[in-house]
Amino acid sequence: MHAGSGVLDRLGGRYRPLLVDLLLALGYVGAGLLLGREQPPAGWRPVDGPGAVLTALVGLVMVARRIAPVAVFGAAAVLWILFIACGYWPVVNSMPALLGLYTVAATRRPRTALVCAAVVAGVWVYAGVGNLDNSSMPTVLAQAVLFPAVVFVVGRGSAALAERNRQFAELTLQLRRQQEERALRALTEERVRIARELHDVVAHHMSVISLQAGMASYVFTTDPAASRQALDTIADTSREALEEMRRMLVLLRVGQEGPPEDGTAYAPAPGLDLLDRLLERVRGAGVQVTMDVAGSPTRLPQGMALCVYRVVQEALTNVLKHAGPTRAAVTIRYERRTVVVCVTDEGDGNFRPNQGMSPGHGLIGMRERAKIYGGSVTAGPRALGGFEVRLTLPAPTLSDRRGGLPAPGTGDVPFR
Repeated sequence: MHAGSGVLDRLGGRYRPLLVDLLLALGYVGAGLLLGREQPPAGWRPVDGPGAVLTALVGLVMVARRIAPVAVFGAAAVLWILFIACGYWPVVNSMPALLGLYTVAATRRPRTALVCAAVVAGVWVYAGVGNLDNSSMPTVLAQAVLFPAVVFVVGRGSAALAERNRQFAELTLQLRRQQEERALRALTEERVRIARELHDVVAHHMSVISLQAGMASYVFTTDPAASRQALDTIADTSREALEEMRRMLVLLRVGQEGPPEDGTAYAPAPGLDLLDRLLERVRGAGVQVTMDVAGSPTRLPQGMALCVYRVVQEALTNVLKHAGPTRAAVTIRYERRTVVVCVTDEGDGNFRPNQGMSPGHGLIGMRERAKIYGGSVTAGPRALGGFEVRLTLPAPTLSDRRGGLPAPGTGDVPFR
């Protein structure tokens, strides 16, 4: 039943204009025949059988007015002239001709519509001249000018409205395409962000796990307590890595399968409050790291705090990879208009694991994160030995930019 109803709806939508024109033509035929039964003015003959046939023909040709407007108007005008030439009252069949003029004015060029309007005016004058003894020529001339002019103006207005509707439809389609492009761009950016997050999580936690596993294997027989501590660190680090990865991967499914009941999809991203845990994990991997905060701490937006956390995490991960057991320092300095984060290490000339591993992707990630918030990153060896990573972000103050957001920056990563 529903399928049949859908077919009928589609057919009705396709043939609805033709059905409307058919009903309109039948209405004109009926009105014309009723008007023809009235006593006509002096000088005109009543509508008889042939007149009724002409009235029916003039009305019925209006069925095809949307298909061939000019041809239909021409046929209606010829039949109307023939009707007048037979001595019948012109008003009986005047409305189909005016409707044909309206259709031409609404669907064809103005020049074609003006020619059709002139034809209507000429037929009107012809009818007045044919019954000159009983007609007032000033009235006939006024009607011959006024009636076609009004129909012409209304038809051109309808054409202008149809053109505006067409332009609005094109604009709507264009806006919809732009929205789809923006949605696709946002999806791509989100995928890049998730890939960066996964890189940070995997690179840091797996580095810690690798070092701790090596140390546990090395001291397994000589120092069981240190080996057990290393294994505990591996367990804690892997658990935290799995939690972070699970949080990011669950986000990809929210909206399709619904959020999980435990609310882990909406767990907050790491921020400055988790730096202590990060440092403890690095200390457990054999790097003596300290943190110092200078200035008056300013509450950073969540995204900016995540940027600081990831840069510190990436820098300490590189220390674990390339410096080995050493000392490192994290300094966060809150200045009036900037927030400066420095991660330094003293290095160790005798320990160079993973020589073939390049930190380039991590530095690229630092640059992209800093660029989002109008900041920059410098990374390179220190003059006194070791390595330094410096992150500079604009302080989130209302005076920096309207809306309290820092302006976009270059986020370059120069090497010294």
